Amino acid sequence: MKISIIGAGNMGGAIAKGLAQSTLINTTDITVTAATQKTLDAIKSFNRDINTSKNNSEAVKNANIIIIAVKPWLIDKIAKEIAPYINNNQIIISIVAGVPFEYLDKLFRCAQDAPAIFRAIPNTAISIKESMTAIASYNASTEQEKLILSIFNELGKSILIEERLMVAATALGSCGTAFALRYIRAAIEGGIEMGLYAHQAKEIVSQTVKGAAELLMHNQSHPEEEIDKVTTPGGITIKGLNEMEHAGFTSAIIRGLKASR
Repeated sequence: MKISIIGAGNMGGAIAKGLAQSTLINTTDITVTAATQKTLDAIKSFNRDINTSKNNSEAVKNANIIIIAVKPWLIDKIAKEIAPYINNNQIIISIVAGVPFEYLDKLFRCAQDAPAIFRAIPNTAISIKESMTAIASYNASTEQEKLILSIFNELGKSILIEERLMVAATALGSCGTAFALRYIRAAIEGGIEMGLYAHQAKEIVSQTVKGAAELLMHNQSHPEEEIDKVTTPGGITIKGLNEMEHAGFTSAIIRGLKASR
């Protein structure tokens, strides 16, 4: 199974790195394109077995799966380059935010038919196989959906959703990486103010956040169930939580997510 990634920026490069560490794809079957040699050299420095090219058209000719990971304003230009070389046996995965299936269909329709098209929104943790990836499908069979989910499950976790939910999933899963890191940064700064060294605070906060997430996934529980276990009546945890809520903690998060639409 050959995969070509068009665009080796932050996300395209991260996907290439993740795929190179997976068990489903041979590294020699991965091709990555970019406009500059410097970008391609960075990919080669990670794993020299990844194929690199500046020629988008050549990269897609023999690919089974084509991942388009470019900025939204470049999608028309890229489509003009590669559409003539795409056939209906190939699968297209668009990582391009905000470009709907209706538009992608027009760009990549072959004769009277459209190939199977997927929209995927991973996050940068895909480079270490820890992404949360939201996926929607168009003109795809059940077998093709299972295939794409299996690939992205190798790179973390994935979920198949309706296209209308992609915006919300992007805010939670893609933008959410920055939001979670901003909490971690704030907590580290609080730890430093209370006397910890920066490296100590970072280690404590990072593992604490990771452990909290693992509790939810392992126990399949609601956050409040786990919160109740550590909020002793009259204790310091509930005092801290209430102070954060007085400052608008939950409201700020919801407002930030909604602003990301």
